[in-house]
Amino acid sequence: MPSNEAHNLAGAGEQIERRLVAILMADVAGYSRLIGIDDEGTLAQLNAHPAELIEPKIKEHRGRIVKTTGDGLLVLFVSAVDDVALCRGDPTGNGRTEWADTAG
Repeated sequence: MPSNEAHNLAGAGEQIERRLVAILMADVAGYSRLIGIDDEGTLAQLNAHPAELIEPKIKEHRGRIVKTTGDGLLVLFVSAVDDVALCRGDPTGNGRTEWADTAG
């Protein structure tokens, strides 16, 4: 029998759809320092990276950006395997293996 809390969330006669997902939270390493050095240049690069580099790789690994937070991303994946494959691989295609390296 479902918990009272789950039952209340679903409403009368409704079922809660449950899905297992993997969650990735990423942010730009050294963002405050980079903004302090060159705010316009940092923001220009930050705005270019998601569209050109990051979003296609996330989609390639069956992920979906659900929220952006200034210098951060919240991403859902249908599989933990896809999540880890993206993070362990070359996320931007530039030969670097760490997300933090994409800014420099």
